[in-house]
Amino acid sequence: MHRRHFLAGLAAGSAGVFVIAKPALVLAQATPAPAAPAAAPAFTLPPLGYAYEALEPHIDAATMRIHHSAHHQAYVNNANALANQWAGLKTTPIETVLADLSTVPETVRTGVRNNVGGHWNHTFFWELMTPGGAEQPSPELKSAIEASLGSVTDMATKLNAAAMGRFGSGWAWLVVGKDKKLAIVSTANQDTPLELGAKAVVGVDVWEHAYYLKHQSRRADYLAAWWKTVNWDKANANFKKATA
Repeated sequence: MHRRHFLAGLAAGSAGVFVIAKPALVLAQATPAPAAPAAAPAFTLPPLGYAYEALEPHIDAATMRIHHSAHHQAYVNNANALANQWAGLKTTPIETVLADLSTVPETVRTGVRNNVGGHWNHTFFWELMTPGGAEQPSPELKSAIEASLGSVTDMATKLNAAAMGRFGSGWAWLVVGKDKKLAIVSTANQDTPLELGAKAVVGVDVWEHAYYLKHQSRRADYLAAWWKTVNWDKANANFKKATA
């Protein structure tokens, strides 16, 4: 066969040839495992249970908003950071920790005193100021006040004196002491009465951020207004718990 005829035949035959490509290799992708849920924080900011403006005109909404959402939230954030350094904060009741700070490792003790103490103090404070509660102590609490501190008015005067006498920042408290009697005490910064072996019935925050927007440096004016927000239903419950 001539070369020309051979090439022509080859071209004609090749027109019927089909090339079958191999299928691409498909790799199965593994489904990622679901992420483990984040552990709940040891401490959370408690809701007030009432609106920021609910205590007006005695305590203004701006002060309440900043005090709760900024200052208290900062204590909560710092307390959670400390809980990551010392696991005891995740397993031990907060009141047990604050009642005996000597059990807290020295490396975090000051932070726990300031931040966990600040969280406990403020939680107590918000609950005590619930609007719309009783305006006078229960007969049982009133009798105990009279037995230890004179009249209810005398007690308020003494607590105000402790609050006014607190140099710088801190708190003034009506507490049930180790002797089961009522007493007035004051604590510095975010120290709590728990460290004194006492149980709080009434407590007032006299850090400047609690009153400066409305009253500036007039702490006495703030105290006069604050007494109008005290919910004696809660104070009565605190007294009952403290003496149980």
